Amino acid sequence: MALTYDKLFIGGQWVAPSTSAKIEVTSASTGEIIGSVPDCKNADIDAAVAAARKTFDDPTGWSSWEPKRRAAAMESLAKQLESRADEMAKRVSMQNGMPISIAKQLEGGFPVVVLRYFAKLTESFDFESERPHLLGGTTIVRKEPLGVVGAIAPWNYPQTLASFKHAAAMAAGCTIVLKPSPETVLDAYLFAEAVMESDIPAGVINIVPGGREAGAYLVSHPKVDKVAFTGSTAAGRLIAETCGKLLRPVTLELGGKSAAIILDDAKLDFAKMGQDFFAATLVNNGQTCYLGTRVLAPRSRYKEIVDAVAGFASSLPVGDSLDPTTLIGPMASRTHRERVEGYIAKGTAEGARLVVGGGRPSKMTHGWFVEPTVFADVDNQSTIAQQEIFGPVLSIIPYTDENDAIRIANESDFGLGGSVWTDDAARGRAVARRVRTGTIGINRYMPDPGAPFGGVKASGIGRELGPDAMNPYLAVKTIYA
Repeated sequence: MALTYDKLFIGGQWVAPSTSAKIEVTSASTGEIIGSVPDCKNADIDAAVAAARKTFDDPTGWSSWEPKRRAAAMESLAKQLESRADEMAKRVSMQNGMPISIAKQLEGGFPVVVLRYFAKLTESFDFESERPHLLGGTTIVRKEPLGVVGAIAPWNYPQTLASFKHAAAMAAGCTIVLKPSPETVLDAYLFAEAVMESDIPAGVINIVPGGREAGAYLVSHPKVDKVAFTGSTAAGRLIAETCGKLLRPVTLELGGKSAAIILDDAKLDFAKMGQDFFAATLVNNGQTCYLGTRVLAPRSRYKEIVDAVAGFASSLPVGDSLDPTTLIGPMASRTHRERVEGYIAKGTAEGARLVVGGGRPSKMTHGWFVEPTVFADVDNQSTIAQQEIFGPVLSIIPYTDENDAIRIANESDFGLGGSVWTDDAARGRAVARRVRTGTIGINRYMPDPGAPFGGVKASGIGRELGPDAMNPYLAVKTIYA
Protein backbone atom coordinates (compact mmCIF):
# COMPACT_ATOMS: atom_id res chain seq x y z
CA MET A 1 0.00 0.00 0.00
CA ALA A 2 1.38 3.40 -1.01
CA LEU A 3 2.18 5.99 1.65
CA THR A 4 0.33 9.16 0.69
CA TYR A 5 0.77 12.49 2.48
CA ASP A 6 -1.09 15.68 1.58
CA LYS A 7 0.20 18.08 4.26
CA LEU A 8 3.47 19.77 5.17
CA PHE A 9 5.17 19.85 8.58
CA ILE A 10 5.62 23.55 9.35
CA GLY A 11 5.54 25.31 12.70
CA GLY A 12 5.00 22.09 14.62
CA GLN A 13 1.78 21.16 12.81
CA TRP A 14 0.47 19.71 9.59
CA VAL A 15 -0.53 22.45 7.16
CA ALA A 16 -1.99 22.46 3.66
CA PRO A 17 0.52 23.12 0.86
CA SER A 18 0.15 26.10 -1.46
CA THR A 19 -0.49 23.92 -4.53
CA SER A 20 -1.65 20.43 -5.43
CA ALA A 21 1.73 19.52 -6.98
CA LYS A 22 3.03 16.11 -5.86
CA ILE A 23 6.30 14.24 -5.66
CA GLU A 24 5.76 10.57 -6.56
CA VAL A 25 8.20 8.17 -4.94
CA THR A 26 9.20 4.89 -6.57
CA SER A 27 10.78 1.72 -5.20
CA ALA A 28 14.36 1.35 -6.38
CA SER A 29 13.96 -2.45 -6.34
CA THR A 30 10.75 -2.67 -8.37
CA GLY A 31 10.22 0.67 -10.09
CA GLU A 32 6.69 0.81 -8.66
CA ILE A 33 5.17 3.92 -7.09
CA ILE A 34 5.22 3.54 -3.29
CA GLY A 35 4.08 6.95 -2.11
CA SER A 36 3.60 10.64 -2.70
CA VAL A 37 4.05 13.91 -0.82
CA PRO A 38 3.45 17.58 -1.62
CA ASP A 39 6.01 19.28 -3.89
CA CYS A 40 6.87 22.52 -2.09
CA LYS A 41 6.76 25.85 -3.85
CA ASN A 42 8.16 29.22 -2.83
CA ALA A 43 5.12 30.11 -0.72
CA ASP A 44 5.57 26.93 1.32
CA ILE A 45 9.25 27.68 1.91
CA ASP A 46 8.31 31.23 2.93
CA ALA A 47 5.93 29.78 5.52
CA ALA A 48 8.56 27.34 6.84
CA VAL A 49 11.23 30.03 7.13
CA ALA A 50 8.73 32.36 8.83
CA ALA A 51 7.90 29.65 11.38
CA ALA A 52 11.59 29.01 12.05
CA ARG A 53 12.25 32.75 12.28
CA LYS A 54 9.40 33.31 14.72
CA THR A 55 10.57 30.52 17.00
CA PHE A 56 14.19 31.68 16.88
CA ASP A 57 13.30 35.31 17.59
CA ASP A 58 11.07 34.47 20.55
CA PRO A 59 12.96 35.98 23.54
CA THR A 60 11.89 33.07 25.75
CA GLY A 61 12.12 30.44 23.02
CA TRP A 62 14.51 27.72 21.90
CA SER A 63 17.52 29.95 21.28
CA SER A 64 17.34 31.29 24.85
CA TRP A 65 16.88 27.93 26.56
CA GLU A 66 19.54 26.71 28.93
CA PRO A 67 21.71 24.04 27.26
CA LYS A 68 20.45 21.35 29.65
CA ARG A 69 16.87 22.08 28.64
CA ARG A 70 17.74 21.86 24.94
CA ALA A 71 19.63 18.63 25.61
CA ALA A 72 16.60 17.07 27.30
CA ALA A 73 14.37 17.96 24.35
CA MET A 74 16.90 16.51 21.91
CA GLU A 75 17.06 13.32 23.97
CA SER A 76 13.27 13.03 23.73
CA LEU A 77 13.57 13.23 19.93
CA ALA A 78 16.28 10.56 19.99
CA LYS A 79 13.89 8.28 21.90
CA GLN A 80 11.11 8.91 19.38
CA LEU A 81 13.43 8.08 16.50
CA GLU A 82 14.73 5.01 18.28
CA SER A 83 11.18 3.67 18.55
CA ARG A 84 10.76 4.17 14.78
CA ALA A 85 14.18 2.81 13.75
CA ASP A 86 12.93 -0.30 11.94
CA GLU A 87 10.27 1.56 9.99
CA MET A 88 12.74 4.31 9.16
CA ALA A 89 15.23 1.79 7.78
CA LYS A 90 12.49 0.14 5.72
CA ARG A 91 11.35 3.42 4.18
CA VAL A 92 14.86 4.46 3.23
CA SER A 93 15.65 1.02 1.84
CA MET A 94 12.53 0.98 -0.34
CA GLN A 95 13.25 4.41 -1.76
CA ASN A 96 16.98 4.51 -2.50
CA GLY A 97 17.88 0.81 -2.66
CA MET A 98 20.07 0.72 0.45
CA PRO A 99 20.22 -2.91 1.65
CA ILE A 100 17.99 -3.23 4.70
CA SER A 101 20.75 -4.76 6.83
CA ILE A 102 22.80 -1.60 6.27
CA ALA A 103 19.82 0.75 6.56
CA LYS A 104 19.01 -0.60 10.03
CA GLN A 105 22.50 0.30 11.23
CA LEU A 106 22.94 3.61 9.46
CA GLU A 107 19.53 5.14 8.77
CA GLY A 108 17.78 3.57 11.75
CA GLY A 109 20.55 3.76 14.34
CA PHE A 110 23.19 6.35 13.44
CA PRO A 111 20.96 9.48 13.63
CA VAL A 112 19.99 8.48 17.18
CA VAL A 113 23.67 8.27 18.14
CA VAL A 114 24.35 11.66 16.53
CA LEU A 115 21.43 13.33 18.32
CA ARG A 116 22.52 11.95 21.67
CA TYR A 117 26.11 13.01 21.07
CA PHE A 118 25.14 16.62 20.39
CA ALA A 119 22.59 16.65 23.22
CA LYS A 120 25.38 15.71 25.61
CA LEU A 121 27.83 18.10 23.97
CA THR A 122 25.55 21.10 24.34
CA GLU A 123 25.58 20.61 28.12
CA SER A 124 29.38 20.83 28.30
CA PHE A 125 30.05 23.24 25.44
CA ASP A 126 31.77 26.53 26.35
CA PHE A 127 29.20 29.09 25.17
CA GLU A 128 30.77 31.92 27.19
CA SER A 129 34.23 32.54 28.61
CA GLU A 130 36.18 35.37 30.21
CA ARG A 131 39.76 36.37 29.62
CA PRO A 132 41.95 39.30 30.67
CA HIS A 133 41.77 42.32 28.37
CA LEU A 134 45.33 42.94 27.17
CA LEU A 135 44.94 46.69 27.79
CA GLY A 136 43.21 46.30 31.14
CA GLY A 137 39.87 44.97 32.35
CA THR A 138 38.00 41.86 31.23
CA THR A 139 36.89 40.52 27.86
CA ILE A 140 33.85 38.24 27.61
CA VAL A 141 33.60 36.00 24.54
CA ARG A 142 30.14 34.65 23.84
CA LYS A 143 29.03 32.09 21.25
CA GLU A 144 25.41 32.72 20.34
CA PRO A 145 23.09 30.77 18.01
CA LEU A 146 23.37 32.05 14.45
CA GLY A 147 19.68 31.91 13.52
CA VAL A 148 17.62 30.06 10.93
CA VAL A 149 19.44 27.25 9.12
CA GLY A 150 18.55 26.05 5.64
CA ALA A 151 19.57 22.38 5.64
CA ILE A 152 19.58 20.35 2.43
CA ALA A 153 20.01 16.57 2.69
CA PRO A 154 20.74 14.12 -0.17
CA TRP A 155 19.03 10.86 -1.08
CA ASN A 156 21.84 8.40 -0.35
CA TYR A 157 21.79 8.70 3.48
CA PRO A 158 18.77 10.95 3.99
CA GLN A 159 18.33 10.61 7.74
CA THR A 160 21.97 10.24 8.72
CA LEU A 161 23.15 13.25 6.74
CA ALA A 162 20.17 15.32 7.85
CA SER A 163 21.10 14.53 11.47
CA PHE A 164 24.64 15.83 10.86
CA LYS A 165 22.97 19.21 10.31
CA HIS A 166 19.92 19.46 12.54
CA ALA A 167 21.57 17.90 15.62
CA ALA A 168 24.45 20.38 15.69
CA ALA A 169 22.15 23.27 14.77
CA MET A 170 19.69 22.45 17.56
CA ALA A 171 22.50 21.99 20.08
CA ALA A 172 23.69 25.48 19.20
CA GLY A 173 20.19 26.92 19.63
CA CYS A 174 19.31 27.42 15.96
CA THR A 175 16.05 26.61 14.19
CA ILE A 176 15.94 24.61 10.97
CA VAL A 177 14.19 24.39 7.62
CA LEU A 178 15.07 20.96 6.25
CA LYS A 179 14.70 20.16 2.55
CA PRO A 180 14.94 16.44 1.85
CA SER A 181 15.72 15.12 -1.62
CA PRO A 182 12.66 14.30 -3.77
CA GLU A 183 13.97 10.73 -4.11
CA THR A 184 13.71 10.16 -0.35
CA VAL A 185 10.81 11.98 1.27
CA LEU A 186 8.76 9.23 2.92
CA ASP A 187 11.36 8.88 5.69
CA ALA A 188 11.22 12.66 6.22
CA TYR A 189 7.55 12.34 7.14
CA LEU A 190 8.33 9.67 9.68
CA PHE A 191 10.98 12.02 11.09
CA ALA A 192 8.36 14.78 11.26
CA GLU A 193 6.07 12.49 13.26
CA ALA A 194 8.92 11.84 15.69
CA VAL A 195 9.54 15.59 16.06
CA MET A 196 5.85 16.22 16.72
CA GLU A 197 5.77 13.54 19.45
CA SER A 198 8.96 14.82 21.09
CA ASP A 199 9.62 17.81 23.33
CA ILE A 200 11.16 19.83 20.50
CA PRO A 201 9.15 23.09 20.39
CA ALA A 202 7.00 24.01 17.41
CA GLY A 203 8.96 25.78 14.69
CA VAL A 204 12.39 24.45 15.62
CA ILE A 205 12.27 21.90 12.77
CA ASN A 206 10.27 22.49 9.58
CA ILE A 207 10.31 20.19 6.55
CA VAL A 208 9.87 21.25 2.91
CA PRO A 209 10.18 18.43 0.35
CA GLY A 210 11.07 19.64 -3.11
CA GLY A 211 13.50 19.61 -5.99
CA ARG A 212 16.37 21.83 -7.11
CA GLU A 213 14.20 24.93 -7.48
CA ALA A 214 13.02 24.61 -3.88
CA GLY A 215 16.59 24.16 -2.71
CA ALA A 216 17.80 27.19 -4.63
CA TYR A 217 15.00 29.34 -3.20
CA LEU A 218 15.77 28.19 0.35
CA VAL A 219 19.48 28.92 -0.07
CA SER A 220 18.79 32.47 -1.26
CA HIS A 221 15.97 33.24 1.18
CA PRO A 222 16.57 36.61 2.86
CA LYS A 223 15.58 35.33 6.32
CA VAL A 224 17.92 32.30 6.31
CA ASP A 225 21.13 32.92 8.27
CA LYS A 226 23.17 29.81 7.44
CA VAL A 227 23.13 27.01 4.84
CA ALA A 228 24.27 23.42 5.32
CA PHE A 229 24.34 21.20 2.23
CA THR A 230 25.38 17.69 1.31
CA GLY A 231 25.32 16.73 -2.35
CA SER A 232 27.19 16.98 -5.61
CA THR A 233 30.17 19.25 -6.15
CA ALA A 234 28.38 20.92 -9.08
CA ALA A 235 25.41 21.86 -6.90
CA GLY A 236 27.76 22.87 -4.08
CA ARG A 237 29.54 25.36 -6.32
CA LEU A 238 26.22 27.05 -7.18
CA ILE A 239 25.24 27.20 -3.50
CA ALA A 240 28.64 28.60 -2.57
CA GLU A 241 28.27 31.28 -5.25
CA THR A 242 24.87 32.33 -3.88
CA CYS A 243 26.06 32.33 -0.27
CA GLY A 244 29.19 34.25 -1.23
CA LYS A 245 27.14 37.03 -2.79
CA LEU A 246 24.92 37.15 0.30
CA LEU A 247 27.87 36.87 2.73
CA ARG A 248 25.98 33.91 4.21
CA PRO A 249 27.87 31.20 6.14
CA VAL A 250 27.76 27.82 4.41
CA THR A 251 28.91 24.27 5.10
CA LEU A 252 29.36 22.05 2.05
CA GLU A 253 29.96 18.29 2.15
CA LEU A 254 30.41 17.35 -1.49
CA GLY A 255 31.71 14.59 -3.74
CA GLY A 256 34.65 12.26 -3.46
CA LYS A 257 36.92 9.94 -5.41
CA SER A 258 38.92 8.48 -2.57
CA ALA A 259 41.85 6.09 -2.73
CA ALA A 260 42.03 2.73 -0.97
CA ILE A 261 45.79 2.19 -0.80
CA ILE A 262 46.78 -1.46 -0.45
CA LEU A 263 50.40 -1.54 0.73
CA ASP A 264 52.72 -4.36 -0.28
CA ASP A 265 52.61 -5.93 3.21
CA ALA A 266 48.80 -6.12 3.44
CA LYS A 267 47.22 -9.48 4.18
CA LEU A 268 44.22 -9.72 1.88
CA ASP A 269 42.21 -12.29 3.78
CA PHE A 270 38.67 -11.30 2.82
CA ALA A 271 37.27 -13.92 5.17
CA LYS A 272 38.60 -11.72 7.99
CA MET A 273 38.67 -8.21 6.51
CA GLY A 274 35.93 -8.46 3.90
CA GLN A 275 33.33 -6.60 5.97
CA ASP A 276 35.72 -3.70 6.61
CA PHE A 277 36.82 -3.56 2.97
CA PHE A 278 33.21 -3.58 1.82
CA ALA A 279 32.36 -0.71 4.19
CA ALA A 280 35.30 1.31 2.84
CA THR A 281 34.71 0.71 -0.88
CA LEU A 282 31.21 -0.51 -1.81
CA VAL A 283 28.73 0.07 1.03
CA ASN A 284 25.24 1.31 0.06
CA ASN A 285 25.67 0.01 -3.50
CA GLY A 286 28.61 2.36 -4.00
CA GLN A 287 26.30 5.34 -3.47
CA THR A 288 28.49 6.88 -0.76
CA CYS A 289 30.61 10.00 -1.18
CA TYR A 290 33.68 8.95 0.83
CA LEU A 291 34.22 5.45 -0.63
CA GLY A 292 37.67 4.35 -1.77
CA THR A 293 36.63 3.49 -5.31
CA ARG A 294 40.19 3.96 -6.60
CA VAL A 295 41.99 0.86 -5.35
CA LEU A 296 45.75 1.41 -5.51
CA ALA A 297 47.72 -1.84 -5.77
CA PRO A 298 51.52 -2.42 -5.78
CA ARG A 299 52.86 -3.77 -9.05
CA SER A 300 54.72 -6.46 -7.11
CA ARG A 301 51.39 -8.02 -6.11
CA TYR A 302 49.12 -6.57 -8.80
CA LYS A 303 47.63 -9.74 -10.33
CA GLU A 304 47.04 -11.26 -6.89
CA ILE A 305 45.20 -8.15 -5.69
CA VAL A 306 43.13 -7.79 -8.88
CA ASP A 307 42.03 -11.42 -8.60
CA ALA A 308 41.26 -11.06 -4.88
CA VAL A 309 39.22 -7.85 -5.24
CA ALA A 310 37.38 -9.18 -8.29
CA GLY A 311 36.53 -12.42 -6.50
CA PHE A 312 35.31 -10.49 -3.47
CA ALA A 313 33.13 -8.14 -5.52
CA SER A 314 31.58 -10.96 -7.52
CA SER A 315 30.73 -12.84 -4.30
CA LEU A 316 28.52 -10.04 -2.93
CA PRO A 317 24.81 -11.00 -2.95
CA VAL A 318 22.77 -8.78 -5.30
CA GLY A 319 19.04 -8.49 -4.68
CA ASP A 320 15.97 -6.64 -3.51
CA SER A 321 16.93 -4.02 -0.95
CA LEU A 322 14.46 -5.40 1.61
CA ASP A 323 16.02 -8.89 1.49
CA PRO A 324 18.19 -9.21 4.64
CA THR A 325 20.79 -11.24 2.71
CA THR A 326 21.34 -8.52 0.08
CA LEU A 327 24.62 -6.58 0.16
CA ILE A 328 24.31 -4.88 -3.25
CA GLY A 329 20.90 -3.42 -3.98
CA PRO A 330 19.67 -1.28 -6.86
CA MET A 331 20.64 2.23 -7.85
CA ALA A 332 18.33 4.90 -6.47
CA SER A 333 16.59 5.62 -9.79
CA ARG A 334 16.45 4.74 -13.47
CA THR A 335 18.27 7.98 -14.30
CA HIS A 336 21.04 7.24 -11.85
CA ARG A 337 21.50 3.70 -13.19
CA GLU A 338 21.90 5.15 -16.68
CA ARG A 339 24.54 7.51 -15.33
CA VAL A 340 26.50 4.64 -13.74
CA GLU A 341 26.21 2.54 -16.91
CA GLY A 342 27.52 5.49 -18.90
CA TYR A 343 30.66 5.55 -16.77
CA ILE A 344 31.14 1.80 -17.19
CA ALA A 345 30.96 2.21 -20.97
CA LYS A 346 33.41 5.11 -20.74
CA GLY A 347 35.85 2.98 -18.75
CA THR A 348 35.88 0.30 -21.42
CA ALA A 349 36.16 2.84 -24.23
CA GLU A 350 39.18 4.49 -22.59
CA GLY A 351 41.07 1.19 -22.36
CA ALA A 352 40.49 -0.10 -18.83
CA ARG A 353 40.18 -3.88 -18.50
CA LEU A 354 36.75 -5.01 -17.31
CA VAL A 355 37.40 -7.88 -14.89
CA VAL A 356 34.03 -8.43 -13.23
CA GLY A 357 30.48 -7.18 -13.82
CA GLY A 358 29.70 -4.29 -16.10
CA GLY A 359 26.08 -5.16 -16.81
CA ARG A 360 22.72 -5.74 -15.19
CA PRO A 361 22.16 -8.91 -13.13
CA SER A 362 20.07 -11.28 -15.23
CA LYS A 363 17.87 -12.45 -12.35
CA MET A 364 16.74 -8.92 -11.46
CA THR A 365 14.21 -8.02 -14.15
CA HIS A 366 12.70 -5.06 -12.30
CA GLY A 367 14.29 -2.11 -10.54
CA TRP A 368 17.52 -0.26 -11.20
CA PHE A 369 20.28 -2.84 -10.67
CA VAL A 370 23.93 -2.78 -11.74
CA GLU A 371 26.36 -5.65 -11.15
CA PRO A 372 29.32 -5.05 -8.84
CA THR A 373 31.98 -4.01 -11.34
CA VAL A 374 35.78 -4.06 -11.18
CA PHE A 375 38.13 -2.48 -13.71
CA ALA A 376 41.87 -3.21 -13.77
CA ASP A 377 44.78 -1.48 -15.54
CA VAL A 378 43.11 1.88 -14.96
CA ASP A 379 45.01 5.08 -15.77
CA ASN A 380 44.60 7.52 -12.88
CA GLN A 381 43.90 10.33 -15.38
CA SER A 382 41.02 8.46 -17.00
CA THR A 383 37.39 9.43 -16.56
CA ILE A 384 36.49 6.55 -14.25
CA ALA A 385 39.47 7.37 -12.00
CA GLN A 386 38.82 11.10 -11.80
CA GLN A 387 35.03 11.48 -11.77
CA GLU A 388 32.63 10.29 -9.09
CA ILE A 389 30.58 7.38 -10.43
CA PHE A 390 28.43 6.82 -7.33
CA GLY A 391 27.77 3.17 -8.02
CA PRO A 392 29.29 -0.28 -7.32
CA VAL A 393 32.31 0.30 -9.56
CA LEU A 394 35.95 -0.08 -8.46
CA SER A 395 39.00 0.98 -10.47
CA ILE A 396 42.28 -0.80 -9.65
CA ILE A 397 45.34 1.36 -10.37
CA PRO A 398 48.93 0.03 -10.21
CA TYR A 399 51.75 1.85 -8.40
CA THR A 400 55.49 1.23 -8.08
CA ASP A 401 56.35 2.23 -4.51
CA GLU A 402 54.92 4.03 -1.48
CA ASN A 403 55.73 7.51 -2.77
CA ASP A 404 54.09 6.68 -6.09
CA ALA A 405 50.97 5.47 -4.29
CA ILE A 406 50.69 8.71 -2.33
CA ARG A 407 51.24 10.75 -5.50
CA ILE A 408 48.42 8.91 -7.27
CA ALA A 409 46.12 9.18 -4.26
CA ASN A 410 46.66 12.96 -4.19
CA GLU A 411 46.19 13.41 -7.96
CA SER A 412 42.48 14.06 -7.65
CA ASP A 413 40.23 17.09 -7.54
CA PHE A 414 38.59 15.53 -4.49
CA GLY A 415 39.71 14.84 -0.92
CA LEU A 416 36.98 13.42 1.29
CA GLY A 417 37.79 9.88 2.42
CA GLY A 418 40.29 7.11 1.89
CA SER A 419 41.90 4.09 3.52
CA VAL A 420 45.27 2.39 3.92
CA TRP A 421 45.53 -1.39 4.09
CA THR A 422 48.64 -2.76 5.77
CA ASP A 423 49.94 -5.23 8.33
CA ASP A 424 51.98 -2.45 9.95
CA ALA A 425 49.79 0.05 11.85
CA ALA A 426 52.60 2.59 12.27
CA ARG A 427 53.35 2.50 8.56
CA GLY A 428 49.65 2.87 7.79
CA ARG A 429 49.42 6.01 9.94
CA ALA A 430 52.51 7.47 8.31
CA VAL A 431 51.00 6.98 4.85
CA ALA A 432 47.62 8.31 5.99
CA ARG A 433 49.23 11.54 7.19
CA ARG A 434 50.59 12.18 3.69
CA VAL A 435 47.28 11.72 1.85
CA ARG A 436 45.55 15.05 1.19
CA THR A 437 42.05 14.31 2.40
CA GLY A 438 39.61 15.25 5.13
CA THR A 439 39.23 11.75 6.58
CA ILE A 440 41.05 8.44 6.20
CA GLY A 441 41.03 5.03 7.87
CA ILE A 442 43.63 2.37 8.62
CA ASN A 443 42.39 -1.12 7.63
CA ARG A 444 38.81 0.20 7.88
CA TYR A 445 36.71 3.31 7.39
CA MET A 446 33.89 4.32 9.72
CA PRO A 447 32.96 7.95 10.52
CA ASP A 448 33.07 8.82 14.22
CA PRO A 449 30.21 11.05 15.50
CA GLY A 450 32.68 12.60 17.94
CA ALA A 451 35.25 13.63 15.32
CA PRO A 452 35.21 16.13 12.41
CA PHE A 453 33.91 14.87 9.06
CA GLY A 454 34.37 16.73 5.79
CA GLY A 455 36.65 17.24 2.84
CA VAL A 456 39.28 19.36 1.15
CA LYS A 457 39.58 20.60 -2.44
CA ALA A 458 36.37 19.92 -4.42
CA SER A 459 35.00 17.77 -1.59
CA GLY A 460 33.70 20.72 0.35
CA ILE A 461 34.04 23.47 2.91
CA GLY A 462 33.72 23.09 6.68
CA ARG A 463 33.23 20.13 8.99
CA GLU A 464 30.32 18.21 10.45
CA LEU A 465 30.30 15.99 13.56
CA GLY A 466 32.47 16.39 16.64
CA PRO A 467 32.80 19.56 18.74
CA ASP A 468 34.02 21.49 15.66
CA ALA A 469 30.57 21.09 14.09
CA MET A 470 29.01 23.45 16.64
CA ASN A 471 30.98 26.54 15.63
CA PRO A 472 29.44 27.02 12.15
CA TYR A 473 26.04 27.43 13.86
CA LEU A 474 27.31 30.02 16.34
CA ALA A 475 28.08 33.73 16.07
CA VAL A 476 30.96 34.98 18.18
CA LYS A 477 30.35 38.16 20.20
CA THR A 478 33.06 39.95 22.17
CA ILE A 479 32.10 42.12 25.16
CA TYR A 480 34.68 44.49 26.65
CA ALA A 481 33.84 44.73 30.35
